[in-house]
Amino acid sequence: MATAAAASGASDGGRYAHKWVIAAGVTLASVLELIDTSIVNVALNQMGGSLGVTTDEVAWVSTAYLIASVIVLPMTGWLSTVFGRRNYFVGSIALFTASSVMCGLSTSLNELILFRVIQGIGGGALMSTSQAILVEAFPPDQQTLGQSIFGIGIMLGPAIGPTLGGIIVDQWSWPWIFFINLPTGLIALYLCWTYVTDEPGDGSPAPMDLVGIVLIAVGLGCFQFVVERGEHYDWYGASIIGWTTAVAAVSLVGLVIWELHTRYPILKLRLLKDRALAGGVVVAAAVGVAVYGSIFALPLFTQQVLGFTATDAGWALLPGGAGAAAALLVIGALGNRLPDSRWVIAAGAVICAIGLLGHSQFDSTTGMSDMRIPIFMRGFGTGCMLIPATTAALASLKGTDLAQGSAMFNLSRQLFGAVGIAASSTFVIRRTEFHRARLVDHVTMYGLETPRRLAGLASAAQAAGHDSVSAHQLAIGALDAGVQNQAATLAYDDIFLVLAGVISTALVTVWLLRKTNAGATGPA
Repeated sequence: MATAAAASGASDGGRYAHKWVIAAGVTLASVLELIDTSIVNVALNQMGGSLGVTTDEVAWVSTAYLIASVIVLPMTGWLSTVFGRRNYFVGSIALFTASSVMCGLSTSLNELILFRVIQGIGGGALMSTSQAILVEAFPPDQQTLGQSIFGIGIMLGPAIGPTLGGIIVDQWSWPWIFFINLPTGLIALYLCWTYVTDEPGDGSPAPMDLVGIVLIAVGLGCFQFVVERGEHYDWYGASIIGWTTAVAAVSLVGLVIWELHTRYPILKLRLLKDRALAGGVVVAAAVGVAVYGSIFALPLFTQQVLGFTATDAGWALLPGGAGAAAALLVIGALGNRLPDSRWVIAAGAVICAIGLLGHSQFDSTTGMSDMRIPIFMRGFGTGCMLIPATTAALASLKGTDLAQGSAMFNLSRQLFGAVGIAASSTFVIRRTEFHRARLVDHVTMYGLETPRRLAGLASAAQAAGHDSVSAHQLAIGALDAGVQNQAATLAYDDIFLVLAGVISTALVTVWLLRKTNAGATGPA
């Protein structure tokens, strides 16, 4: 492979000579951002205890980052044009790395939230700009290979994050989840500054679409706040969510109207006239809901129902990352020999849906070994979908349009990923209440099983040294805990069934994409 790569680089007059180094640098930067998004969640309790704040207050550490990054993401195409793609990308890496260190050094919640906002501003550029750089760095016949290398990193990042975070929190302290970004960030900074080059048109003056910037900031910021904090405020039971939703809706509708009519839009929504990009954005939305929703729900299931530790819950996610890596390696190795990419994406949707259906069979007796195959299948199916969809969606775009298209593709995946997380969080609460109410109807003293179960539990408590009164109370508590556990199990099973249905929608939307070879950048 190295020999072939060298030959390819030489034959192209040196244009693609450093493609492997560039791939390593941009992938490392993107993995840093993805790990940091998920690694923080397992450390929130320790952060709250260290800073002397409540769990609800410390949750802003995660929310602030996501709001900042999602606001910046759609602007990355325009910012790349203004500052030059390399300068903007390298500057974003530097900002992300420096603010990571400052997050670790923070001594108050306000300081930590401030530096997380700055970190989000830097991190928001890394994913979409990385993909645009990779498309320019690899020759047309190796696009799938380059995107597959990148895809391995972005699929492993969310899987590694909770595991790494659990280990760091258990072995050291929470600031180290930020300090570990320093050495890897500096390596990515050096590689990208040395080998990434600007494309023609980068760094040229572009009129500032101030109205578009304000509408993006207000609309996407409010939208992200609603999906992140809606459950905490009981959704529309609180006026703040109602008002924020209204502001988001008005701002986003205004954004669409403005960007379609202004001469110099910061977000070129007209590009969605390209059927391939529009289809890719829809596929990215389905992948975002299903993947982010399942990655959110699965650790909660393992901890709440199965009693796993945070570290064990993180290890449970690893087969998903391994499955995605396996799929991307296969796709990258086969390259042009793969059939029409739409069939590859459709096959991935089927495999991912089957894996999620396997998730819906988990119960309180499920062990780690029972979970590996369904989780691996979900990851493998996602890997089969993501990179071919990316390649097909961006195939016909060049220059600044490429950066804009990549931003829209990643924005769709991230926004709908947030929707998937919020929906899963709300769904598990509502469905647990629903199933508990139904189960309680059958747990009565008028049946045969309930008195027998209570008697057995009370006898066990008396055998452990409790008197008859306390033994009876303990038996009732144990029975209630069993009902709650079963209700939660059924709720999580429902979530995975819904997510399987969501990913299945890709079987329809994938045909919006043009017929392309999975390893090519244009029509086959």
